[in-house]
Amino acid sequence: MRSFGEKFLRFLLPSQCHCCEKFLEEDRQGICPDCLSKIRWIEPPFCTLCGVPFASGEIKNHPCGACMTREKYFTMARALGYYEGPLREAIHRWKYEEKSCLTSFFGEKLAEGFHRYWDSRSFDLLIPVPLHLKRLRERGFNQALLLVKELSRRTRIPYSKRLLQKRIPTTPQVNLSGGEREKRVRGSFHVQRDEEIKGKSILLVDDVYTTGATVNECSKVLLMAEAERVDVLTLAHAIKSP
Repeated sequence: MRSFGEKFLRFLLPSQCHCCEKFLEEDRQGICPDCLSKIRWIEPPFCTLCGVPFASGEIKNHPCGACMTREKYFTMARALGYYEGPLREAIHRWKYEEKSCLTSFFGEKLAEGFHRYWDSRSFDLLIPVPLHLKRLRERGFNQALLLVKELSRRTRIPYSKRLLQKRIPTTPQVNLSGGEREKRVRGSFHVQRDEEIKGKSILLVDDVYTTGATVNECSKVLLMAEAERVDVLTLAHAIKSP
């Protein structure tokens, strides 16, 4: 009876794609097949450090210019897709329009990406990139924490939501260069209990890798607390136009 009732309710109130708003014939976690097919997933070759994809498919994986000129504290960062089109639209609606049904979709895709590069024995702890308390109150949730909870459920790796904290608020950094972002986030994060970080292999999780300034600063702070290793996983990587 419950199954029939759910099907009848979906018939009366069909769900819509959160990218193009087309009505969905089936429950596809909020994204229609057309939009899903338009998402560009990141494939090799890419930077061995930050994971940014290279335009030419004829070369092998190697460090990109930005990683060769600026120190990276994380061992490697990987993202699932390009921050554009339907993926960008879905992330925006999830973050700013509270489309919570997308959390499961993103969690499933994040787990798929995780198992592509690591296994569950690779890490002792999952940690979300934290929001400052002011921003958290404004938004009502931390999207990185939602991702971490989903990934923890699927990998059985424990997570912590309070060990890494953002103590200094930063203004929006959308139009800032990588160097300006680095200055803006410097000193804004801290570890609450170093003894719970010491010797741990940590996967840092966020929704979008833009210039890498935020995850790099977080990684630096975690290493200062004597973490053994920090890697990064995000849903998307913002790729600069050539």
